[in-house]
Amino acid sequence: MTRVAAIDCGTNSIRLLIADVAGAGEASPKLTDVVREMRVVRLGQGVDATGEFAQDALDRTLEATRDYAELIRRHGAGKVRFVATSATRDARNRQVFIDGVRELLGVEPEVISGDEEAALSFAGASSVLPSRGKDPVLVVDLGGGSTEFVLGDADGVIAAKSVDVGCVRMTERHLQDDPPTADQIAAAEADVDAAISHAAQTVPLDRATAVIGVAGSVTTITAHALKLPEYSPAAIHGTELGLDTVRQACTSLLDMTRDDRAALPYMHPGRVDVIGAGGLVWRRVLERMADVTEGRITTAVTSEHDILDGIALSIS
Repeated sequence: MTRVAAIDCGTNSIRLLIADVAGAGEASPKLTDVVREMRVVRLGQGVDATGEFAQDALDRTLEATRDYAELIRRHGAGKVRFVATSATRDARNRQVFIDGVRELLGVEPEVISGDEEAALSFAGASSVLPSRGKDPVLVVDLGGGSTEFVLGDADGVIAAKSVDVGCVRMTERHLQDDPPTADQIAAAEADVDAAISHAAQTVPLDRATAVIGVAGSVTTITAHALKLPEYSPAAIHGTELGLDTVRQACTSLLDMTRDDRAALPYMHPGRVDVIGAGGLVWRRVLERMADVTEGRITTAVTSEHDILDGIALSIS
């Protein structure tokens, strides 16, 4: 049994998974959670506009990293991998962040490409969902700064593309009012539609036989669609809902005021400001998938397991 620690540092949140790996080195290793934590630190605050990390965002993220380093030491993880994604790719002053993480963790943080991010997301999602064999499935990782589209099957990734639309980026760029205006929504949708079209040049979306959504925006939208009394990963993971049901949940969150979203029992405080944009992105993705598959895809599956699990599996 190998104990590993994986850290996924995105635009909105930083997450830690300490897990025991059974069957390390085999074709299908399995993870058993020891610790799974998430902090919303909004590392990407303002990066879309300024191209740099804000000092307070760096401070929040390094404070969480310090806490994670202590948990990793306490639980005796033998292998550690720290992965940074969209916001860190974009920030000119990323070296300050990288140096800070290295000092705290004693490992070199990796700023991975969008394509590697997509592949890790697919590995994490597919590791815990029933195999669909040779039928290609599309995993969509809807993050804070970027969204990854990855088509794959039982043999692995067929095609992948990362595009720069996410819940934080679209909120900061377009959705300033509470709730957003029709013009703001239209501008954000135009960005998202262009990004999906760009992804489709690399990823043959029409080959997908199913759509699996991962990451916090998608899981929160699913909680909203299910009207859960609290956030419950067990209730959310593996849920398959009709596209109309998911789209209605997306629209509901987009149209709500901030106060109404904050009052929802399953809403993490760090997602209140950006979940409307997450709903907008997910709605447009599902509408495009229904269109390009000519109605063959009528449902969407939600996975609570994603890039974080993929990172853990990659070092097992």
